[in-house]
This record gives sequence, structure tokens and C-alpha cells, in this order.
Amino acid sequence: MTELMLDFMLGPMRVIGDFYFDHQMIFNPLIVGAALIKILFGKKKAKNEPANSES
Repeated sequence: MTELMLDFMLGPMRVIGDFYFDHQMIFNPLIVGAALIKILFGKKKAKNEPANSES
């Protein structure tokens, strides 16, 4: 019953979810690494911009 409800509600996204859960050990470090890179490089850009940049 639960499987039928999940198939109806998620539709094609169910296949993507199954693929993700099968390969979690690969995807999780990639996602965390991408977030860390964005945080680290995002702060460097903010520091280099002038405080008052009125044209």
C-alpha cells in the first residue's frame, strides 16, 4: 500500500531518489564539498568589494 502511494505521489522522481540512495556515499561528499567551496569563495568576494560604492 505504501509503495503504491509513493509511486503515485512521486512519479518519475521515485527513480531519481532510488538512484541517489544507492549512490549516497558518492553524492554526499560532493554536495558538502560544493557547499564549502561556495561558502569559502563567497566570503572572499564580499571582502574585496568596497563598502560604499555609490555611483
